[in-house]
Amino acid sequence: MDPPSDDRSPAFQRLTRWFTPNRSTALRQYRSRARIYDLELLLFEPVRHRAIELLRLKKGDRVLDVGCGTGLSLTALESYIGPDGAIVGIEQSPEMLERARARAAENGWTNVEFVSASVEEAAIPFAADAALFHFTHDIMRTPNALANVVSHLKPGTRIVAAGLKWAPIRTLPLNLFVWNAAMRSTSTLEGLARPWSNLEAILQELEVEQMLGGTVYIAHGIVKERGFF
Repeated sequence: MDPPSDDRSPAFQRLTRWFTPNRSTALRQYRSRARIYDLELLLFEPVRHRAIELLRLKKGDRVLDVGCGTGLSLTALESYIGPDGAIVGIEQSPEMLERARARAAENGWTNVEFVSASVEEAAIPFAADAALFHFTHDIMRTPNALANVVSHLKPGTRIVAAGLKWAPIRTLPLNLFVWNAAMRSTSTLEGLARPWSNLEAILQELEVEQMLGGTVYIAHGIVKERGFF
Protein backbone atom coordinates (compact mmCIF):
# COMPACT_ATOMS: atom_id res chain seq x y z
CA MET A 1 0.00 0.00 0.00
CA ASP A 2 1.30 3.43 -0.91
CA PRO A 3 1.99 5.76 2.03
CA PRO A 4 -0.63 8.45 2.57
CA SER A 5 0.18 11.60 0.63
CA ASP A 6 0.28 15.07 2.12
CA ASP A 7 -2.64 16.66 0.26
CA ARG A 8 -2.17 20.07 1.83
CA SER A 9 -1.70 22.70 -0.84
CA PRO A 10 1.49 24.74 -1.01
CA ALA A 11 -0.59 27.79 -0.12
CA PHE A 12 -1.86 26.06 3.03
CA GLN A 13 1.68 25.05 3.97
CA ARG A 14 2.88 28.65 3.53
CA LEU A 15 -0.01 29.88 5.66
CA THR A 16 0.87 27.37 8.38
CA ARG A 17 4.45 28.58 8.41
CA TRP A 18 3.25 32.19 8.61
CA PHE A 19 1.40 31.42 11.84
CA THR A 20 4.06 29.18 13.36
CA PRO A 21 7.58 30.12 14.51
CA ASN A 22 10.08 28.94 11.91
CA ARG A 23 13.63 28.26 13.03
CA SER A 24 15.30 28.48 9.61
CA THR A 25 13.68 31.85 8.97
CA ALA A 26 14.80 33.12 12.37
CA LEU A 27 18.37 31.94 11.77
CA ARG A 28 18.47 33.78 8.45
CA GLN A 29 17.09 36.95 10.03
CA TYR A 30 19.65 37.07 12.80
CA ARG A 31 22.54 36.04 10.59
CA SER A 32 21.93 39.19 8.56
CA ARG A 33 21.35 41.40 11.62
CA ALA A 34 24.15 40.31 13.95
CA ARG A 35 26.56 43.10 13.01
CA ILE A 36 24.02 45.90 13.46
CA TYR A 37 21.81 44.36 16.13
CA ASP A 38 23.17 46.44 19.01
CA LEU A 39 22.46 49.67 17.13
CA GLU A 40 18.96 48.52 16.16
CA LEU A 41 18.08 47.86 19.78
CA LEU A 42 19.24 51.23 21.15
CA LEU A 43 15.68 52.61 21.08
CA PHE A 44 14.56 49.81 23.38
CA GLU A 45 17.22 50.13 26.07
CA PRO A 46 14.76 51.71 28.57
CA VAL A 47 12.57 48.63 28.06
CA ARG A 48 15.52 46.33 28.78
CA HIS A 49 16.43 48.13 32.00
CA ARG A 50 12.83 48.14 33.21
CA ALA A 51 12.49 44.42 32.44
CA ILE A 52 15.67 43.55 34.33
CA GLU A 53 14.60 45.74 37.23
CA LEU A 54 11.37 43.73 37.46
CA LEU A 55 13.34 40.49 37.86
CA ARG A 56 14.15 41.70 41.39
CA LEU A 57 17.53 39.97 41.32
CA LYS A 58 19.87 39.91 44.28
CA LYS A 59 23.52 39.09 44.76
CA GLY A 60 24.30 35.44 44.09
CA ASP A 61 21.19 34.75 42.02
CA ARG A 62 21.28 32.44 39.02
CA VAL A 63 19.40 33.73 35.98
CA LEU A 64 18.53 32.49 32.50
CA ASP A 65 18.89 35.01 29.65
CA VAL A 66 16.64 33.29 27.14
CA GLY A 67 17.36 34.21 23.54
CA CYS A 68 20.30 36.27 24.75
CA GLY A 69 21.29 37.55 21.31
CA THR A 70 24.55 39.50 21.39
CA GLY A 71 24.50 39.65 25.19
CA LEU A 72 23.14 43.18 25.57
CA SER A 73 21.45 42.27 28.86
CA LEU A 74 24.58 40.86 30.47
CA THR A 75 25.95 44.13 31.87
CA ALA A 76 22.76 44.95 33.75
CA LEU A 77 22.29 41.37 34.93
CA GLU A 78 25.86 41.26 36.23
CA SER A 79 25.34 44.49 38.15
CA TYR A 80 22.53 42.84 40.11
CA ILE A 81 23.88 39.33 40.72
CA GLY A 82 27.59 40.07 41.16
CA PRO A 83 30.45 37.59 40.74
CA ASP A 84 28.82 35.06 43.07
CA GLY A 85 25.79 34.78 40.80
CA ALA A 86 25.56 32.97 37.47
CA ILE A 87 24.02 33.58 34.07
CA VAL A 88 23.14 31.12 31.35
CA GLY A 89 22.58 32.70 27.95
CA ILE A 90 20.62 30.57 25.49
CA GLU A 91 20.89 31.47 21.81
CA GLN A 92 20.41 29.50 18.59
CA SER A 93 22.04 32.00 16.20
CA PRO A 94 25.79 31.27 15.92
CA GLU A 95 26.48 34.80 14.69
CA MET A 96 24.68 36.42 17.62
CA LEU A 97 26.21 34.01 20.12
CA GLU A 98 29.72 34.73 18.88
CA ARG A 99 29.22 38.37 19.82
CA ALA A 100 27.76 37.48 23.20
CA ARG A 101 30.78 35.29 23.99
CA ALA A 102 33.11 38.10 22.96
CA ARG A 103 31.25 40.55 25.20
CA ALA A 104 31.59 38.24 28.19
CA ALA A 105 35.28 37.65 27.51
CA GLU A 106 36.03 41.35 27.09
CA ASN A 107 34.43 42.08 30.46
CA GLY A 108 36.02 39.13 32.24
CA TRP A 109 32.67 37.64 33.26
CA THR A 110 33.64 34.12 34.28
CA ASN A 111 30.19 33.40 35.71
CA VAL A 112 28.46 33.43 32.30
CA GLU A 113 27.80 30.20 30.43
CA PHE A 114 26.28 29.96 26.97
CA VAL A 115 24.11 27.26 25.45
CA SER A 116 24.07 27.13 21.65
CA ALA A 117 20.67 25.61 20.86
CA SER A 118 17.03 26.39 20.26
CA VAL A 119 15.36 27.03 23.60
CA GLU A 120 13.12 23.98 23.40
CA GLU A 121 16.21 21.77 22.93
CA ALA A 122 18.60 23.61 25.26
CA ALA A 123 20.33 21.60 27.98
CA ILE A 124 19.99 24.08 30.85
CA PRO A 125 22.61 23.27 33.51
CA PHE A 126 20.89 24.37 36.72
CA ALA A 127 17.69 25.41 38.47
CA ALA A 128 17.58 29.18 38.15
CA ASP A 129 16.18 31.96 40.31
CA ALA A 130 14.77 33.99 37.40
CA ALA A 131 14.40 34.06 33.62
CA LEU A 132 14.49 36.97 31.19
CA PHE A 133 12.92 36.89 27.72
CA HIS A 134 13.86 40.13 25.96
CA PHE A 135 12.41 40.59 22.47
CA THR A 136 12.02 36.86 21.87
CA HIS A 137 8.63 36.69 20.15
CA ASP A 138 9.17 33.32 18.46
CA ILE A 139 10.18 31.77 21.78
CA MET A 140 7.15 33.27 23.52
CA ARG A 141 4.92 31.60 20.90
CA THR A 142 6.61 28.18 21.28
CA PRO A 143 5.07 26.31 24.24
CA ASN A 144 7.79 23.64 24.32
CA ALA A 145 10.43 26.33 24.68
CA LEU A 146 8.61 27.92 27.61
CA ALA A 147 8.10 24.51 29.19
CA ASN A 148 11.81 23.73 29.02
CA VAL A 149 12.72 27.01 30.69
CA VAL A 150 10.10 26.72 33.42
CA SER A 151 11.22 23.17 34.21
CA HIS A 152 14.56 24.71 35.19
CA LEU A 153 13.11 27.45 37.40
CA LYS A 154 12.44 27.13 41.09
CA PRO A 155 8.77 27.48 42.09
CA GLY A 156 8.02 30.98 43.23
CA THR A 157 10.74 32.62 41.14
CA ARG A 158 10.18 35.33 38.56
CA ILE A 159 9.84 35.48 34.78
CA VAL A 160 9.96 38.77 32.90
CA ALA A 161 9.25 38.96 29.18
CA ALA A 162 9.40 42.05 26.98
CA GLY A 163 8.85 42.58 23.28
CA LEU A 164 6.84 44.02 20.45
CA LYS A 165 3.03 44.06 20.41
CA TRP A 166 0.35 45.63 18.29
CA ALA A 167 -0.52 49.10 19.51
CA PRO A 168 -4.19 50.14 19.79
CA ILE A 169 -5.76 49.82 16.34
CA ARG A 170 -6.44 53.55 16.07
CA THR A 171 -2.70 54.29 16.08
CA LEU A 172 -1.90 53.26 12.51
CA PRO A 173 1.56 54.89 12.31
CA LEU A 174 2.66 53.05 15.45
CA ASN A 175 1.44 49.75 14.07
CA LEU A 176 3.33 50.37 10.85
CA PHE A 177 6.42 50.68 13.06
CA VAL A 178 5.55 47.40 14.80
CA TRP A 179 4.97 45.69 11.46
CA ASN A 180 8.31 46.82 10.08
CA ALA A 181 10.19 45.79 13.24
CA ALA A 182 8.41 42.44 13.46
CA MET A 183 9.14 41.57 9.85
CA ARG A 184 12.85 41.94 10.65
CA SER A 185 12.88 40.16 13.98
CA THR A 186 10.18 37.46 14.07
CA SER A 187 9.23 34.55 11.85
CA THR A 188 5.54 34.79 12.74
CA LEU A 189 3.06 37.54 13.55
CA GLU A 190 0.83 35.06 15.38
CA GLY A 191 -0.01 36.25 18.88
CA LEU A 192 1.33 39.77 18.38
CA ALA A 193 -1.80 41.24 19.97
CA ARG A 194 -1.03 39.44 23.25
CA PRO A 195 2.44 37.86 22.96
CA TRP A 196 2.48 36.96 26.65
CA SER A 197 -0.66 34.79 26.51
CA ASN A 198 1.24 31.50 26.94
CA LEU A 199 2.55 32.80 30.25
CA GLU A 200 -0.95 32.90 31.71
CA ALA A 201 -0.85 29.16 32.40
CA ILE A 202 2.61 29.41 33.94
CA LEU A 203 2.60 32.50 36.12
CA GLN A 204 0.62 33.80 39.02
CA GLU A 205 0.36 37.49 39.79
CA LEU A 206 0.89 38.15 36.07
CA GLU A 207 1.06 41.84 35.25
CA VAL A 208 1.60 43.54 31.91
CA GLU A 209 3.06 47.00 31.42
CA GLN A 210 3.14 48.90 28.12
CA MET A 211 5.79 51.29 26.85
CA LEU A 212 6.54 53.34 23.72
CA GLY A 213 2.95 54.15 22.92
CA GLY A 214 1.72 50.60 23.45
CA THR A 215 4.11 49.09 20.87
CA VAL A 216 6.07 47.24 23.56
CA TYR A 217 4.96 45.12 26.51
CA ILE A 218 6.67 43.93 29.66
CA ALA A 219 4.95 40.93 31.27
CA HIS A 220 6.09 39.69 34.65
CA GLY A 221 4.95 37.28 37.32
CA ILE A 222 5.84 34.40 39.62
CA VAL A 223 6.17 30.77 38.55
CA LYS A 224 3.29 28.68 39.86
CA GLU A 225 3.94 25.94 42.37
CA ARG A 226 2.32 23.25 40.23
CA GLY A 227 1.95 22.25 36.59
CA PHE A 228 1.40 24.33 33.52
CA PHE A 229 0.31 23.90 29.88
